[in-house]
Amino acid sequence: MVPFWTAGPWTLLAALGLLSCFCSVLAEASRTSPTISTASKHQEGPSSLERVKRGWVWNQFFVVEEYTGTEPLYVGKIHTDSDEGEGNIKYTISGEGAGSIFIIDEFTGDIHATEKLDREEKAFYTLRAQARDHRTNDPLEPESEFVIKVQDINDSEPQFLEGPYIGSVAELSPIGTSVMKVTASDADDPTYGSSARVVYSVLDGEKFFTVDRHTGIIMTAVADLDRETQDRYELVVKATDMAGQMGGLSGSTTVTIVITDVNDNPPRFPQKMYQFSVSEGAAVATPVGCVIATDADMGDNTDMSYLIKEGGDLFKVTTDVETQEAVVSIKKPLDFESKRTHNVVVEAVNKHVDPRFVDLGSFRDQTIVRVSVSDIDEPPIFQPAEGAVMEVQEDAKVGSLVGIVTARDPDVANKPVRFSIDPTSDQDMIFHIDADSGAITLGKILDRETAGWHNITVKAVEADNHTMVSFSTISIRILDVNDNPPELATPYEASICEDAKPGQLIHTISVVDRDEPPSGHRFFFTLPSEAASSRHFTLWDVKDNTAGIRTQKSSFNRHEQNVYFLPILVVDSGPPSLSSTGTLTIHVCGCDTEGAIQTCNATAYVISAALSPGALIALLVCMLILIVLVLLILTLKRHRKGQRIAEDEEDMRDNVIKYNDEGGGEQDTQAYDMSALRNLYDFPEAKNCDSGPDICSLPQWIQANRVGGAVDGTMAAATDFSLFKGYIRKKVEQADADLSVPPYDSFQTYAFEGTSSPALSLSSIHTLSTTSELDFSYLSDWGPRFRQLAGYYAPGKTEEEAS
Repeated sequence: MVPFWTAGPWTLLAALGLLSCFCSVLAEASRTSPTISTASKHQEGPSSLERVKRGWVWNQFFVVEEYTGTEPLYVGKIHTDSDEGEGNIKYTISGEGAGSIFIIDEFTGDIHATEKLDREEKAFYTLRAQARDHRTNDPLEPESEFVIKVQDINDSEPQFLEGPYIGSVAELSPIGTSVMKVTASDADDPTYGSSARVVYSVLDGEKFFTVDRHTGIIMTAVADLDRETQDRYELVVKATDMAGQMGGLSGSTTVTIVITDVNDNPPRFPQKMYQFSVSEGAAVATPVGCVIATDADMGDNTDMSYLIKEGGDLFKVTTDVETQEAVVSIKKPLDFESKRTHNVVVEAVNKHVDPRFVDLGSFRDQTIVRVSVSDIDEPPIFQPAEGAVMEVQEDAKVGSLVGIVTARDPDVANKPVRFSIDPTSDQDMIFHIDADSGAITLGKILDRETAGWHNITVKAVEADNHTMVSFSTISIRILDVNDNPPELATPYEASICEDAKPGQLIHTISVVDRDEPPSGHRFFFTLPSEAASSRHFTLWDVKDNTAGIRTQKSSFNRHEQNVYFLPILVVDSGPPSLSSTGTLTIHVCGCDTEGAIQTCNATAYVISAALSPGALIALLVCMLILIVLVLLILTLKRHRKGQRIAEDEEDMRDNVIKYNDEGGGEQDTQAYDMSALRNLYDFPEAKNCDSGPDICSLPQWIQANRVGGAVDGTMAAATDFSLFKGYIRKKVEQADADLSVPPYDSFQTYAFEGTSSPALSLSSIHTLSTTSELDFSYLSDWGPRFRQLAGYYAPGKTEEEAS
């Protein structure tokens, strides 16, 4: 079976291209196929050695896509060499699209396409062909597979699937700098023709950017892109298929290119001079003003620092990190009287300088900050400002001049100044100061030995404005004069042996002097005339402000004289020279053969009066024993007292006595027998009761009535308390027998009413039911509040109610 193709005008080229292949297949079939039919060859039997092949040949069919005709599109024809045109063979196809997209004429083998095909959706279809006997429907030859390919036409335009695009490039980039790449895709067959060959071009923005025709890489076309002039560009890039030939399809996309910043602009001050004003009294570090330099760049490229090129002695500049401002502040105190205007040169410098753009110019700028100092009323200024040191002799008289304090008004007006001493610094008022001249004089006699220095605070105020105050500390040194005689350092005492030899050194003495002469102390030692004639001791001046005492006698007898008092005269160097006499006490003692002192009369007496260590220890032990005994006695007393208190607290149950007697009225002041409260353990049955045991337990007003015989029989029955006693006794026995109650009853309450009260009813309403001769008509005269009560007692009311 041989395929055939139609030669329509849109498939002519494809058919011609396959013609040679088709002819070679036919030739090969004619060489390999026998000249007889397949059926006659089978009848010769298996003795034949020739190979039998099927008598039809397959190849690919082609159908053009997007066919828009009204008739089915002829695809091709299948045919077998067994078909002799008698209509005995039936052709069928099966597979993809068989019967729906593709149909076949079962008699002729012609195949047609009934639907419009799209290669971009499906590029080929695989089908199977079968030749059958028309009458029996039996297959005459094995089923064979063939392919119908959809031939491409240029029906799809290029598309930018990733658009729109956004790219960036640094400003001032050189020509040809790559910015980004764009890619367009075409759905046509890239292996057939030029339908899928895409080329790129720039439609809008070609003045600043270009695109590579084949790769789609966008590049800069100029070298002077300036972000400060234009920071972004909008491009339109077109992609055309068919390699850009006429008739090709095209698609476009938008490309946004952002120009990034580089540090190509130096800082610039908007003004060449700024003027500020500040008071001369402003404190150090007070801000004077702020200036700022602008930078056309952005981001870190605008970071700058400021420095002072001129005028940095009194002012300093700092950079505000947040606002990038230069803050000019005071570095040292300002003085209007010294200089009223200051010119400060401030320079702004970029922190991040790009070396590629250094040739563009200096990345710094300067401006002048003119600061005008305004005058204020300032307090007086002392000279010297740090305070003065004065000196005065300690023997100076009251009113003597110590020194003069100087202060002036620093303002142009130079107002007069008044002086005074702060009382807190001179509470003893030792010094006085003249308010106008500032002369300090003595107010009291000085004593250097008491206080060698005096620190006073002098206050200076303006005469017209007392709020302008200054203080200065004046140190006054008291110069020493020789007004204190020298004295022995201590009350010296010495001891010598009875057998002391002549010339033996007994003791060395030294002297103290409260004065402090500028050239130092120099003391002279001598013995007074009365002591110089003594033959016992001599004085030796060592010349270093000390002196030694030596023996002059060969031996001493402590029984004859055990103590010697040696006067010593000490004289200082002055001027004027002062002297004093001290006494050295010398004890004569007994010594052993080696010269060690054993006993002295005074020492022995002291030792005999003292106690030995053993005696002291015994005395301390006795005192400790006495203290322990006293503490034990106090503890025992406190313990016993606590026990008594506890017993009293436990027996409080016996101290509760309850009275339930009715009083005799407000006029009865003797209704109760208070003796029961005074004797807690006695009941009313007193022994000294003349009226019987029952009467003693009654109130006094009942006793009086009973004794006098004024109580009738009902009252006599009421005073019988035997009923109550029996009831109470019964309750006490029940409480004693109850095991659930505590062993000690602290309080028992009994409620027993009895028969009746000995006192009659006090209600006035009771008189309505009795025969009363009282006349209550006067109640109506008491006012409207008693009219209701008077109506109850009106005469004749009973007869009216009865009627």
